[in-house]
Amino acid sequence: MRSFARRLRFALRLFLPKTCSLRACACADYNNMATIQTSEGMDPDRDRDTAPILGGDGGHRRREQVRNQFLATFVSTLGPLAFGMVLGYSSPALPDLKKETGAVHMDSYHGSWFGSLSAIGAMFGGPLGGWCIEALGRKTSLMTAVLPFTGGWLILAYAQNLAMLYVGRLLTGIAAGMTSLTVPVYVAEISSPRLRGLLGASFQLMVTIGILLVYVFGNFLHWRWLAVVCLIPAVILIIAMAFMPETPRWLLAKGRRPAAVTSLLWLRGPDVDVEDECADIESNLQQQETMSWREFTQPSLLKPFAIGMALMFFQQFSGINAVIFYSVSILEDAGIDGHTGAIIVGAVQVVATFVSCLLMDKMGRRVLLIVAGTGMAITSITFGLYFQLEQNNSHNSTLTAPTATPAPAPDLSWLSLTSMIVYIIAFSLGWGPIPWLMMSEIFPSRARGTASGIATLFNWFGAFIVTKEFDDMVAAFTEQGAFWFFAGICALGVVFVCLIVPETKNVSLEEIEAYFEGKGNARKAMQTSPFSSPPGEET
Repeated sequence: MRSFARRLRFALRLFLPKTCSLRACACADYNNMATIQTSEGMDPDRDRDTAPILGGDGGHRRREQVRNQFLATFVSTLGPLAFGMVLGYSSPALPDLKKETGAVHMDSYHGSWFGSLSAIGAMFGGPLGGWCIEALGRKTSLMTAVLPFTGGWLILAYAQNLAMLYVGRLLTGIAAGMTSLTVPVYVAEISSPRLRGLLGASFQLMVTIGILLVYVFGNFLHWRWLAVVCLIPAVILIIAMAFMPETPRWLLAKGRRPAAVTSLLWLRGPDVDVEDECADIESNLQQQETMSWREFTQPSLLKPFAIGMALMFFQQFSGINAVIFYSVSILEDAGIDGHTGAIIVGAVQVVATFVSCLLMDKMGRRVLLIVAGTGMAITSITFGLYFQLEQNNSHNSTLTAPTATPAPAPDLSWLSLTSMIVYIIAFSLGWGPIPWLMMSEIFPSRARGTASGIATLFNWFGAFIVTKEFDDMVAAFTEQGAFWFFAGICALGVVFVCLIVPETKNVSLEEIEAYFEGKGNARKAMQTSPFSSPPGEET
């Protein structure tokens, strides 16, 4: 009877508005705990920020608040906003630094290192962030990343020589690496399964907004004042993050159950019984052994780790850096000023990434990756075609007789401009946000810090290699050869997703982990291709 009484109280809390009294209700079915009738309706003010979800064992309809999940996600993604400013800072700052006459003057050689040092710093920041999220927690790690952000931007603002400029870029890069790992994990662990795609994709959205803001402010601010402006999001982040909760999974892993329950109640709302979610997380944690490097040889970790690394590889070697590199010259050929063109490119990325956020939990990760990869492959081919035709036109003009009037070459700026816009839209829809999102989803909790740290290091290493060596690649293969190479990488990425990558939308992190462990029940929850069976199962 005590058990029944507890279930009755739980059902009344779920179905009754706060203004209802127990005497106003009658149970229609004693054994099945069916519908509870009341003379009063639901309070619209209380339910405005809630959404219905199915309950646990009893299948009861419960009300889950989503407002606090959006709030915590917004605050945490101030980190990616600051990270995006790091990425975009060199674009408006370098022209000003090349005009300087003192010790901070930069030539093209030093400018290339100024642009690349943030990626080197991020390579160190990723593993550091991986250690921090396990030892200090997801929330504290994100707040810790503000320290190198602050130090780096202040050093840049007050730099007196090239060494200070380099140190500032290195520190902001370390902070960007820590942020690029910590925020996706934090957002994934506070989100309910049906919101995780939308909220997780907001990481990349805020990165693109940060890049766009730097382009806009860089139009009229000196590079020193621009560094001060870039510091503002980091300052707001450390203040606001102090009021946000730690993730329930980390708290339960550390044996702090009351704090985990409090965190879940704040995130899900008081009308949701969080005991089921706590029990699922605890059950998953109890089955796990202490993390060791030998775990990477086990299929349950090896397969998600390989998928995560491959997604990072395809993201960086898809050619996005090359497209951005040529974007200003392409827009100038179309008659658009370079600074204005950079803002246009940033705005296109923001809009496309916002659309991706809306589609993430509707279309799923796999569909967006396949569609985006296909579009990127096609536009990389047309990019190469543009450079090939430009080369042919240049060659034909040199063969014209000196006395003859050369025929005007056809204007191909429309081809490069269209290819660039479609490519950036496709990348922002799929291969921009999804690798970071899936990294936070598919790694098991016992290895999430270590595996995410390695994947982040690999991602930034790829960014550094592509950025630093792209000129040498063009010299070896020509522009058209480089873009056709990128088209081949994009096509391989599509094939990889079709054959290997599972669908993770609307699936809990515990179910994803069970899927890779080969547990039968978990497979039903995951929509996959017939080739992506979990370890231990035959296709």
